[in-house]
Amino acid sequence: MTNRDRVNATLNFEKCDERGSVLETFFPWTKTIDRWKTEGLPSEFTPSNVGFGRDGDVAEKYLDCGMTDDVKNFESFFGFDPLLRVCMNPPFFNLSSVDAPAVQTPDDWAKIKEQSIAIVEKHYTEENIERIYGKYTEAIASGDVSCRLAVWGFFWSGFMLIGMENHLFSFYDMPEVLHDMAKFLVELYTTKLDKVLQVISADTVYIMEDLSGKNGPMLSPEHFDEFVGNYYRQLVPMLRKRGVKHILVDTDGDFKTLIPNFIDAGIEGFLPMDVNAGMDIVEVRKEFPNLKFIGAFNKLEITKGKEAIDREFERLMPVIRQGGFIPGSDHQVAPSTSMSDYQYYVKRLELAMKECGIDIR
Repeated sequence: MTNRDRVNATLNFEKCDERGSVLETFFPWTKTIDRWKTEGLPSEFTPSNVGFGRDGDVAEKYLDCGMTDDVKNFESFFGFDPLLRVCMNPPFFNLSSVDAPAVQTPDDWAKIKEQSIAIVEKHYTEENIERIYGKYTEAIASGDVSCRLAVWGFFWSGFMLIGMENHLFSFYDMPEVLHDMAKFLVELYTTKLDKVLQVISADTVYIMEDLSGKNGPMLSPEHFDEFVGNYYRQLVPMLRKRGVKHILVDTDGDFKTLIPNFIDAGIEGFLPMDVNAGMDIVEVRKEFPNLKFIGAFNKLEITKGKEAIDREFERLMPVIRQGGFIPGSDHQVAPSTSMSDYQYYVKRLELAMKECGIDIR
């Protein structure tokens, strides 16, 4: 069984040869790497290369492989299976909404859209897609690695361009802008992401949304269906056509009330399943037995040492045994985590995944 076969079997609720996939959800925080550098992490791994590195030309900021090789090597050092992490960013990804929202009026969006169209024509070319992503085609095809590809979601894009508070008002004040943003992304994905997926065969695509907080989603089910779900329904068929086997959404917080809406729109599962926001994977799986998950291991338990790590694995074992679940930290590993405790967590993860798929439904 190849590494790629193992990923697909694990997420498809199948029994794997020897064990299920041993993978991490996200790479650690920068400050975590800083700490581990003082605890024996080899000098080749630095905060600048284990993360969102974008040191290439302009096109590589949009067709992003900046974290792919370095993060894979970092994770291999800790004993994880090899995984290629890639991201296709939208042409407006670098417009910050923290200090001054990029979009405050419909005219702002019209200008950004016009600029974005020009960026797409210039940089998202077939030549650039082949040049940037093509170097991974052979390794993926051979099964040596699996590819996990991230794209921006329809809620997340508005959130980033408009800013948190204004974005929530915009569902009432500028609904036409939100719909036009979503239509722009659908066009980008069904043309340019479609080309990317013809070059690299991503087994998993996850859509970055972050549409929930600890107290629940930031939009109603009705608004979800109108402004998000309707556009998933346009995107999912293309992903299926290009052989994507697992279509997941990345959102923090408590989103339980929206799970039926996600499923109805074609989403198969979620990451990272934020434990401290109340997302108990054991209970969620009881209610939604076919959902796929990545993550769900309480990152704060890793900081507490071996006994706490063992207890957290015991909590998750019923779902691990069912399959359809690649356990990992429920967000980036915190700086309060020692490298020795993290190494124990990885070894314990490998043992746990030997039971993956035993209790096939």
